Amino acid sequence: FLGGEDFDNRIIGFLADEFKKDQGIDLRGDKLALQRLKEAAEKAKIELSSSKETEINLPFITADASGPKHLVVKLSRAKLESLVDDLVQRTLGPCRAAIKDASVSPSEIDEVILVGGMTRMPKVIETVKEFFGKEPARNVNPDEVVAIGAAVQGAVLKGDVKDVLLLDVTPLSLGIETLGGVFTRLIDRNTTIPTKKSQTFSTAEDNQNAVTIK
Repeated sequence: FLGGEDFDNRIIGFLADEFKKDQGIDLRGDKLALQRLKEAAEKAKIELSSSKETEINLPFITADASGPKHLVVKLSRAKLESLVDDLVQRTLGPCRAAIKDASVSPSEIDEVILVGGMTRMPKVIETVKEFFGKEPARNVNPDEVVAIGAAVQGAVLKGDVKDVLLLDVTPLSLGIETLGGVFTRLIDRNTTIPTKKSQTFSTAEDNQNAVTIK
């Protein structure tokens, strides 16, 4: 799984490294300092979606025998993008899988909807645009899109909405374990549910009177 916290952790690591380089103190072992770094990292990440540079200023972040220490670090959008480039690239994995499962090409996708606050990051938007060859839709709030979808699904199930058809599928193949620890697949991944499948299995031994199903 991949989310905003992974991006925050990259910024936290960068700030901790910069402070250790400057002051010789590793903040990773200080829980209180780490909490302040986490809050500052999230704030900086959000600011860099609309600004080219931001300053992280955390006075009295820690202290040693010489007195209190302060953390002041400037972070540019370019630096942030270099810190999280591999994370951004990882977001394309599920896109490739979805396209392959649907047997379509990126050019056949009518509209790309961004989901989650991290999709406000310019680098993410740019990467999505390059992959799909089109601008992602901006008419849906990425923080609200999941809730909106759930509300629509609820309305469909209740019968209040009749012009929308939402099909649920199994995210993983389903099956049972047979003799020798072999997985025998019964229902393929991405099968529309509800569904059912039957298959006849023989016993492993003569006169066997019980089975364990996994």
